[in-house]
Amino acid sequence: MIFKDPLYLLMIFFVLILVFLTKRQAGPGIRFSSVELLKGLKRTFKLRFEKNIIFIRALSVIAIILAMARPQAALDASKIHAEGIDIVLAMDCSTSMLAEDFMLGARRASRFDAAKKVADDFILGRKNDRIGLIVFARRAYTVCPLTLDHDWLMKNFDRIKVGIMGDGTAVGSGIMTSLNRLKDTLAKGKVVIVLTDGRNNIGDISPVTAAEAAKALGIKVYTIGAGSKGLAPYPVKDPFGKVFYQPIQLDLDEDTLEEIASMTEGKYFRATDTKSLKNIYAEINKLEKVPIEEKGYVEYRELFGLFLVPGLLLLCLEIVLRNTWLRKVP
Repeated sequence: MIFKDPLYLLMIFFVLILVFLTKRQAGPGIRFSSVELLKGLKRTFKLRFEKNIIFIRALSVIAIILAMARPQAALDASKIHAEGIDIVLAMDCSTSMLAEDFMLGARRASRFDAAKKVADDFILGRKNDRIGLIVFARRAYTVCPLTLDHDWLMKNFDRIKVGIMGDGTAVGSGIMTSLNRLKDTLAKGKVVIVLTDGRNNIGDISPVTAAEAAKALGIKVYTIGAGSKGLAPYPVKDPFGKVFYQPIQLDLDEDTLEEIASMTEGKYFRATDTKSLKNIYAEINKLEKVPIEEKGYVEYRELFGLFLVPGLLLLCLEIVLRNTWLRKVP
């Protein structure tokens, strides 16, 4: 048994002091010139009980104080098994991600929209992981730091649009920004998942240099090359604002993505459609699990009634006795 508010127990000390002081005080009496005639009389049970009724009051107050301290009994200990790691999603948001060679349901979708939808599903399936989000194009930007509040993470993800970070593909900067979010955490597992449809063509940090830093920090980098093989339809507006599609060729640097994954003990994947992208995230989901076992109590049972009820009964008993059997007549 434990007490939720143990400070109330200090009041018991003051109750005992008051009882001690009360017992030392002489009660009311009448002076007699001689008590020789009363020496042979024995104290009755009623008289002895009346002299010590203060203990009933003290016991009732102590019981009420114990109830105020909220005694609790912990239920059976339960072992909670969880699997948690720190993950940063680094996603390309350059304009080439607008190419519509993926499908969401029955409609055609851009690479970015498809990648975002699959990433959302991945996030929802990792309830015990802290997940952060980085987007990169001309430069890298932290959309959301590592967090367990996945709803807040996805709300921040929703406001990201292609082209918001300019144009270009700074893969190295994206990886390095992700590493900065992970390098000081205490998680047993640290992972970066990089998704891009192009090659590094801007930025001061090369992808290989960023991969060397990840290797030194013990952080795995999984790389995903997104985009169909061959020409892809890219939406373009004519002078009158009407959208038409222009075929573009994917410029994906698979060799560098493979090298990044190999250097960091990660893995390179190629996503040519939405289904393959879902399968990639599902495989990463299986690969990255770190078991954690925590022991704790799920809930406590309140026991204040075991003290409050007897305390109130004793108080009522003391009041009744003082006004009936032990009543004093002036």
